[in-house]
Amino acid sequence: MELISVVVPVYNAGPYLKRCLDSLAAQTYPRWEAILVDDGSTDGSGQVCRGYAQRDERFQYARLPANRGPSAARNEGVGRAAGAFISFVDADDYVEPGLLEGLHRSLTESGADISACGADGIRLESGPVRTYSRQEAVCCLGRGAPFNHVPWGKLYRADLARACPFDERAFYSEDLLFLYEAVKRSNGVSCIPDVLYHYVCREGGQMQSGMSARKCTALAVQETVCRDAAAAFPQAEPHFRRLALETDRWLATLTVKLGAEDGEASAYLKLLRDDARRHFSWRALSLFASKKDAAAVLALCMGAPVFRGIAAAFLGLKRLGGG
Repeated sequence: MELISVVVPVYNAGPYLKRCLDSLAAQTYPRWEAILVDDGSTDGSGQVCRGYAQRDERFQYARLPANRGPSAARNEGVGRAAGAFISFVDADDYVEPGLLEGLHRSLTESGADISACGADGIRLESGPVRTYSRQEAVCCLGRGAPFNHVPWGKLYRADLARACPFDERAFYSEDLLFLYEAVKRSNGVSCIPDVLYHYVCREGGQMQSGMSARKCTALAVQETVCRDAAAAFPQAEPHFRRLALETDRWLATLTVKLGAEDGEASAYLKLLRDDARRHFSWRALSLFASKKDAAAVLALCMGAPVFRGIAAAFLGLKRLGGG
């Protein structure tokens, strides 16, 4: 039986960590190792990880000297992985006992390079058991269905995962870039609808925090993916442009709702306006499931003052001045 390496980036995951690690310890697949990479935690998460490593030889503990972000932690874990296959689990999530067994069976029986399972806690359209060709899988990635843009809930052949290191300069949408590069290099993706992964939206996560320059690193990622897809997978390009526009809309909403002083907010909104204009197409806009979100994208393309008005109307936010 081939060894599976599970990489777990850990940063201040205290309230969730034991449930995550216990769910890994309960795996029915007989040969696995879990590489716990402490990304400079300050809340005692490192001690918890060390305890598991001391009690159970299947767990390994590594610590980065300072917080460098999940990309660096995952790269560290991949560099230490000894398995023929690699999977990722986030420290605040938890998994079913059959996660690794189900993903391994799906991958090996299909001959694909990547397998994916269903997940709850995040919007995801499941589908039947199926293997998608490389071209089909890239389109699925652009649509976000039946598998999503995150590395977890999937199993990769180790050589493929090593060929696609996470970009440590990106602090948002780095998952999309990793998945795009991995799927692009794969011979296909096998999918099973079984819900084997449980995503936990933790307090203080990306959705609850304000706008920042770190989040703007998503724009470069989206540009890279859209530019490459235009040349290599033109049928998928509108879907990636829709995703870029959705990112612009979401970041603009964060700017108005949660994050910035007025002058800083104006600078962010102008940056996001320019990015939205660069990615805009009527085809991409037609792919939005929500008419409200599509209207917000149009408003953002028109300019910061218009978007502020839309945000005030749609979200009940106080209208911000300036433009």
